[in-house]
Amino acid sequence: MWETIHKEYKAKIALGLFLFFTVWWVIMHLLLESDHFLYHYYGVFYGIIAVWGAIWGIAIARKWGGFKSIMGKALLMLSFGLLAQEFGQNAYSYYIFVLHVDIPYPSIGDIGFFGTIPFYIYGAYLLGKAAGVKFSLNSAKNKAQAFLIPAVMVAICYILFLRNYSFDLSTPLTTFLTYGYPLGQAIYISIGILTYSLTRGILGGVMKAKILFLIFAFSAQFLADYIFLFFQQSYYPGSPIDYLYTVAYFLMAIGIMQFETIYNKLRHTE
Repeated sequence: MWETIHKEYKAKIALGLFLFFTVWWVIMHLLLESDHFLYHYYGVFYGIIAVWGAIWGIAIARKWGGFKSIMGKALLMLSFGLLAQEFGQNAYSYYIFVLHVDIPYPSIGDIGFFGTIPFYIYGAYLLGKAAGVKFSLNSAKNKAQAFLIPAVMVAICYILFLRNYSFDLSTPLTTFLTYGYPLGQAIYISIGILTYSLTRGILGGVMKAKILFLIFAFSAQFLADYIFLFFQQSYYPGSPIDYLYTVAYFLMAIGIMQFETIYNKLRHTE
């Protein structure tokens, strides 16, 4: 991460945005009541980090060949996932500031928030493909990892999210989202862990640290969504939940930008 921030001005700006919103959030919670207008503005504007990461993610993907290459498509999917998150944030702001109503669940915002999941799943899959995972599933140990890691993640999601949830077919969309959010996130985290684990000896560490960082970014997104789903009744703009999303967006933005560092290294060695 620090290598990318040191070398890439776009990563420096992402860090600057993150520090700006961090200071903003801390000052609010130390000095202001939760109904102050600055809380509302925080909830509207912190998604700038996601937009900044997505814009440059698309630009970096083009360097890799865009849709014509596996790596380019992987970075595009991760960038589109960030844009989907921002769509969800804007939809929530619309409910709060335009309609002046409590945010319903499900809502239009879930198109964006849930839409992030297939983008991240496909992006993580393509990263694994680009890293050569398919060539390393030729041992019993690796096949066991390919089975156990997703199984463990699904079990964790069940224990954290779904153990006490009653399956209700009278509200099919709510039920689908309640199950779909944690299980979908378990899939892309599992793929990220598998990619990291199964490519250690293939790329000699070129992508190892970058993939590990993306796993942390995926996990931050998972944590933010987990806390939001459990405490959504007490959610308010600028809450600690919003700060967790700020962290998640920053980590994903930097995670994507790291692949420009790889691209530049590979280009200079040609």
